[in-house]
Amino acid sequence: MKRHIVMIGMMGAGKTAVGSELARQLRVSFTDSDAEIETAAAMSVSEIFARDGEAFFRDRETQILARILQGRPGVVSTGGGAWMQAGNRELIAARGLSVWLKCDLVTLWQRVRQRSTRPLLRTADPKGTLARLIEQRYPTYAEADITFDANSNDSIETAARRLIAQIRREVPGLLEAK
Repeated sequence: MKRHIVMIGMMGAGKTAVGSELARQLRVSFTDSDAEIETAAAMSVSEIFARDGEAFFRDRETQILARILQGRPGVVSTGGGAWMQAGNRELIAARGLSVWLKCDLVTLWQRVRQRSTRPLLRTADPKGTLARLIEQRYPTYAEADITFDANSNDSIETAARRLIAQIRREVPGLLEAK
């Protein structure tokens, strides 16, 4: 691969699941930026948000993302808010191909409603909060290089194959060796 493939999108869109399978099929490394942040901080994303706040987390996220993108090209999964930072979009554009895994509210809610690990959804109305986040973020997510329909009930393997085919159509040569 000539550049990183960076998965962006809302929580529950499948960035980690599809991203790790994409990396497996392409035989490249996979890195989850949230997992890297958790390792560096020795605490969960939820704990970082609770202890240090979102602004602190976003600063660490940018530092980790910059470090990941300096490495050999692979597949990178980012947190849902990473793309919302202009500096992160610039980092990703310089070293990678951004892929938005786009899902509708119904699909996302089905995927995240039973999980208590989403700090931004710890509100009195988590579904309403998710809908507001979609409204705020989708115009910026739409700036990604590729928009991938992640609403499908495909298996993760099939979704990754569909994404590989879409990347080959829309960015010829990216997946070929240097």
